[in-house]
Amino acid sequence: MSYTALYRKFRPLKFEEMVGQEHITRTLKNQIIAGRVGHAYLFNGGRGTGKTSAAKILARAVNCLNSIDGEPCNECEICKAALSGSLTDIVEMDAASNNSVEDIRSIREEVNFLPTLAKYRVYIIDEVHMLSTGAFNALLKTLEEPPEHVKFILATTEPQKLPATILSRCQRFDFKKISNDNIVKRLEFVAKESNIEITKEALNLIAILSEGAMRDALSILERCLQDGETNIDEDKIKDLVGIPKLTYINSIVKAFLEYNVEEAIKAVDVVINEGKDLNNLLWEIIKYVKDILVYKATGKLEIYSQKEIEEIKSLADEVAKERLLYIITDLSKLENDMKWSSQKTILFQVEIIKLCSEEVIEEPKKINNKNETEGIKTSNNAQQTDKNKEQNISQKENLMQAISKFDSAKGWKNILDELRQSGKIMLYSNLLKAKPIEINDMTIGITFPEGLNAFGKSILEKQENIIELSKIISMEYGKDMKVRIIENAESLPKKEEKSELESMADNLDIPLNIIEG
Repeated sequence: MSYTALYRKFRPLKFEEMVGQEHITRTLKNQIIAGRVGHAYLFNGGRGTGKTSAAKILARAVNCLNSIDGEPCNECEICKAALSGSLTDIVEMDAASNNSVEDIRSIREEVNFLPTLAKYRVYIIDEVHMLSTGAFNALLKTLEEPPEHVKFILATTEPQKLPATILSRCQRFDFKKISNDNIVKRLEFVAKESNIEITKEALNLIAILSEGAMRDALSILERCLQDGETNIDEDKIKDLVGIPKLTYINSIVKAFLEYNVEEAIKAVDVVINEGKDLNNLLWEIIKYVKDILVYKATGKLEIYSQKEIEEIKSLADEVAKERLLYIITDLSKLENDMKWSSQKTILFQVEIIKLCSEEVIEEPKKINNKNETEGIKTSNNAQQTDKNKEQNISQKENLMQAISKFDSAKGWKNILDELRQSGKIMLYSNLLKAKPIEINDMTIGITFPEGLNAFGKSILEKQENIIELSKIISMEYGKDMKVRIIENAESLPKKEEKSELESMADNLDIPLNIIEG
């Protein structure tokens, strides 16, 4: 007997079995009961939120011979044929791999024929945003004047990519991310039906990792069963997805709070040497610091053991809320920077050094008011200290920026290749003879040594093209960059030849191993 994945085995077969989308299933059931089913629907939402399941249920429900309260019976001839995949009147198409004009034209030819067995011929087009412009135009005519026996259900994760003409002809339903509580309840049901022993902590962790996607949650649960063991705890899940143990996270955060750079780097090295993912490590650190802040504010935490709560309390008693907020903000910025960098380890190590450096943390100073002279002296010292701190912060931020620039050294060719591969041919062709100039750390100038004609200028100055170009350049540089079109670059100041990366590293006296990507 062939194996069936959990997300397919436990796919909802009725609207009432769907989790977390009651606002949608209630409306669809009422339409079926009232006989007011539309000719075209658009199901929009994140991955694993139930779009395809709802489409399959709706396709069966409108054709069911014994529909009760808007639900398919799943027992009649039509429902059984649909469930087995033998009903030719329900057609599922993946637009990611069938996105050409010819694919849609074949549908336009088919819709003229009556259904063979069911009442309606239903087309479910998944990932519809992947259709080409020509395919959308071919589909539009059918959506405008569809035969009475045809229904369309379009599903997408990116509705902004659909033409307005398509959107205006569909009833749109937005699927929400599924709450952690609903995911946990569904996982408990699946575990019970599958004879799986799983702890409450493990269920909570899976729900958090799935980020609102039920399919992802079931996939994580299934991966935990691949070794044949049916007993699952939190440590097993962490080992599976590469999340470091809480003891390591505690050691790293404790080193932050004690400004102990050696212990912090030592703990990080242990985690990295175990093969854990840096992004998961960063996510765990941010979450742990956030939980310390929550405990400090409320005195309560739910998913930790008593011993772990005592460790958190010990840290919370020694740190101000402002310091915790600073760490969370800084690490969140690092998380975003690492998405675009090929030197993740370097960025991570620099951030560790920064957070363990006492001089870069702004903390309140107490002034002794007993003696006015002492107060003035303390104030002057504080001002000098603040000035030094600002310089240190500025230097280290510049180092981070220099590293980001070093990561994007592949340069202009990568940017042009990305434009060509993404189909921005007009923009790509008008930039082939352009030369980029780095005006400053946040702005790239694009010059044209051979001149720029009126047509090319109109293409390059379009707002959507400027936005697209800024996005690609920002990805290449690893930070937000602005674009400036320059027809005459002779008056621009030349960039200094000195390496900013080397000077920053020298000033901070930080040993860095640069690896060219």
